[in-house]
Amino acid sequence: MGALLILAAASGAVAVVLALRLWFVLHSRIVVPRKSVSLMVVAGSGGHTTEMLRLLGHLSSAYCPRHYVVADTDEFSAQKIHSFERNRADRDPSTMMPTYHIHRIPRSREVQQSWLSTVFTTLRSAWLSFPLTYRVKPDLVLCNGPGTCVPICASALLLGLLGIKKVIIVYVESICRVEHLSLSGTLLRPFCDYFLVQWPTLKAKHPSSVFLGRVV
Repeated sequence: MGALLILAAASGAVAVVLALRLWFVLHSRIVVPRKSVSLMVVAGSGGHTTEMLRLLGHLSSAYCPRHYVVADTDEFSAQKIHSFERNRADRDPSTMMPTYHIHRIPRSREVQQSWLSTVFTTLRSAWLSFPLTYRVKPDLVLCNGPGTCVPICASALLLGLLGIKKVIIVYVESICRVEHLSLSGTLLRPFCDYFLVQWPTLKAKHPSSVFLGRVV
């Protein structure tokens, strides 16, 4: 079709619908057709990273290069990403050059950190996020709730406000969020191009969100 190459064959009707909707968002906002989409993925410790990698497993190689952003103390996510990408390369021997990079920024909030001190650590994280986002200039930011995604998404929005580049932000609320949005989701929902929830209770409370059933 001369437009973006997006999701390869994915299992299940939900994944197919997600593919079509993501194509629409990308095609309607990226003016110049291209063969690849520069993707910035925000990974979080534990379940966030696991859910994100499941979702990425449905994305085709057209989403490259893939830039993963992890907290500087999050070795678990870095190891999971390396493993995921190695398995991906094994399934696609034609991939000769690495198509992913891992970037580290300070964590916005540590577990049990006081909310007052979180303000300062988040500002520090945002201060270091903008140079990274400016250097990468991704077409799409994909995140699912870790605190690290807040400064990254703010930086992506700033690129658009400064007229440097319009970056599409897609937020997928974690499957564990059944009744209430996460703090990250609450903060970012008004600014996302595409906000997905995985439970009908959240869709009922937030009509502007998109409910596609379970996507991870």
